Amino acid sequence: MELTVKLEILADAAKYDASCASSGAPKRSSEGKDGIGATSGMGICHSYTPDGRCVSLLKILLTNFCIYDCQYCVNRRTSNVPRARFSVDEVVKLTLDFYLRNYIDGLFLSSGIIRSADYTMEQLVAIARQLREVHNFRGYIHLKTIPDADPDLITAAGNYADRLSVNIELPTAASVARLAPEKSVHTIKLAMGAIRRKLDEKAQGPKAPQFAPAGQSTQMIVGADASDDQVILATAETLYNSYKLKRVYYSAFSPIPQSPASVPLAPPPMLREHRLYQADFLLRSYGFQASELLPASGGNLALDIDPKLAWALAHREHFPLDLNLADAGMIARVPGIGLRNARRLVELRQLRQIRYVDLSRLRCSMKKIAPFIVTADYSPANGAAASEVLRRSLATAPQQMSLWTELKAAA
Repeated sequence: MELTVKLEILADAAKYDASCASSGAPKRSSEGKDGIGATSGMGICHSYTPDGRCVSLLKILLTNFCIYDCQYCVNRRTSNVPRARFSVDEVVKLTLDFYLRNYIDGLFLSSGIIRSADYTMEQLVAIARQLREVHNFRGYIHLKTIPDADPDLITAAGNYADRLSVNIELPTAASVARLAPEKSVHTIKLAMGAIRRKLDEKAQGPKAPQFAPAGQSTQMIVGADASDDQVILATAETLYNSYKLKRVYYSAFSPIPQSPASVPLAPPPMLREHRLYQADFLLRSYGFQASELLPASGGNLALDIDPKLAWALAHREHFPLDLNLADAGMIARVPGIGLRNARRLVELRQLRQIRYVDLSRLRCSMKKIAPFIVTADYSPANGAAASEVLRRSLATAPQQMSLWTELKAAA
């Protein structure tokens, strides 16, 4: 099979894995040294970095042949899709050729399971080893690890890769057993735990060999099973606390041709995936707990308002909040105020009292913020308004965009 045909098949097969974005890689450059490539330390992803740069990874599978029959996966054993497989040398050549043409900033490499978990992991490690040791490649490498592989192979992968990821895919052991019976949540978590121990060893002993300096991540599929957002966020919170993951990525389930009856025929709203990312950010950066965003009894995040606004409307006892008295953590929980502006407001208080115009100068979302704050010269007229009234005034009706509808309208 021609290399270009393989690339078309295996790049398309890799698009369902959302956990390829990364940040935290160490600065590394070949300038003035032997080798090729560099990492900027600013974060690499396949679309946009936080500073607005568009960068990309060569995102491919080593092969989409797979001995597993996961019901939600387009590459499952019983799926009727074109199959292809790269050799180790072909992946190395593609990575170097694309980098020299300034097409990519690094490599994201995953694979279906061929022969065995150990054999597949050996192939992935061989590619990273060749890039690093033979070609002195200093760019970014993200390797997908195979949970059932020998721990020594996972350690070897971490010695060459900037980031490792082990995809848990589904939020409950029951869903994994039903939709991916050849996989085990226990085995997946053992692999995550092994990676965390290696990361801890490196953190405690600076002279220890480098190991996955950008940490580890995972992915959960949204809408492939009946799990609601409360279950998904609770699982993500446990993973963050237990394995020190850098990120949990969420991927809305996409029905595939000839899908089995065990998975839904329609995808979940894309806005649901977006709300989960917003809630995840609140868990990682704002100090929220999953139980604050959704009750233990279950449920999904609201689609018409963001999770922080939903929390504020449900906890009116904290509002309106006096910005001249509250601490930075509580200020950051006000809808429309982010972490950076919360810190700025606390710094401003050391000079003078905060006034309403200060929030406008900080470019806060004034419509959203107004009912929830008190400043030296402002108190909301609707501060006592019912939460449902405020919600109707602040909510945006969710819309699922359709490319074909827009094209028809343009015609």
